[in-house]
Amino acid sequence: MGRKLAGTAMTVAMVAGLTAGAVGGAQAATGHSTPPNAAALRASIAGLPNAQLTSAVVLVGGEDGRWSGTSGTGDPATGRPVKADGEFRIGSISKVFTATVVLQLVAEHRVDLDGAVQQYLPPNTLPKDYPAVTVRQLLNHTSGLPTGQGQFPDDGTPEWFAAHASDSFTPQEVVRRIMANPKQFDPGTAQQYNGINYYLAGMVIEQVTGHSFAQELNARILRPLGLHHTWAPDAEDTALPNPSAHAVLAVTRPDGSTGLADVTRQSPWPWAEGGMISNAPDLERFMSALLHGKLLPPAQQAELFAVPDVPNHQNDHCDIGPTSGRACFSTGLMRFSPAPGIEFWGKTGSRPGYTSAVFATRDGSRDLVYSFTPTSRAGAPFSAQYRVAAAAFDLPTN
Repeated sequence: MGRKLAGTAMTVAMVAGLTAGAVGGAQAATGHSTPPNAAALRASIAGLPNAQLTSAVVLVGGEDGRWSGTSGTGDPATGRPVKADGEFRIGSISKVFTATVVLQLVAEHRVDLDGAVQQYLPPNTLPKDYPAVTVRQLLNHTSGLPTGQGQFPDDGTPEWFAAHASDSFTPQEVVRRIMANPKQFDPGTAQQYNGINYYLAGMVIEQVTGHSFAQELNARILRPLGLHHTWAPDAEDTALPNPSAHAVLAVTRPDGSTGLADVTRQSPWPWAEGGMISNAPDLERFMSALLHGKLLPPAQQAELFAVPDVPNHQNDHCDIGPTSGRACFSTGLMRFSPAPGIEFWGKTGSRPGYTSAVFATRDGSRDLVYSFTPTSRAGAPFSAQYRVAAAAFDLPTN
């Protein structure tokens, strides 16, 4: 679709960088016994703002210490500093929260992971003659459901978004529009990263519990973990009260002049798929709790690392390393394995003006959160993201 469903080419770019420098860093990437390299981390985000990025927030933590740093300007219009604990739009990182809630419902025997999703959805959400799609297939992107190309008004330019940042769609409207397209493949036969899966997962949560996605998120994850800077706003709520940095896009004005359009205020309509807001400390706390089994029982915890053995279908996210051409998404997370012996788990996310990610080694010995404010709708360049990842996980830089 023109207004892309939260996942972006940013993931591809980051992984390309990891692949380029992976060999030789395997030990560092799978376990850490030294503190974060503060000098390397500072250097990895030096030189901002520039034409491509106005700011960066980075947090590295784990068993051997923490490092937090910022670079650039928090608001090009005023020059105010970047806030290390300020909030940003996390895009598709929202999917990890959504998958965690669904897996909790599975643990409570209120959802069957291998049951047809149609049994949990309102009538006619999917066509009556549509093949059965399981809840598991939603969460690990093997549903084969249609993609949203051509179903939403958006020419992909920064000028369009700056003029339409407050536009919104309901989850039901998103699903209705996308289901007008043909399915991609038979359910369970391949994997394709697809935002509609997580709109439907959010709808399952609401149908099964009788509560809103935001209410379940608050009760199950945000309040228990004390994530006071994380929430799922209503689609009409464009505010970002305490931004780490303002989101700005480089635009050409009608008179031919160029400048930066502030899009910090924008609709979070991607919802359970990509509409949440958080900050770096909250994302680190969430990821640490998730990887250390504090949110899920053992059976559901295992699903976080269960990547289906199916082909990758038109999905650049997974075209990396020794498993290139095969699936790379589990039931909620993405596995980065750019070379034998190197493995990260986490998720990237993007909304116009924000490019963010949370990654960790499976053992939790090192984690990384970052958020950039790119001036292009294409997101932060891979070189900027790789520099941070290399510094955080002690990977080679050439």
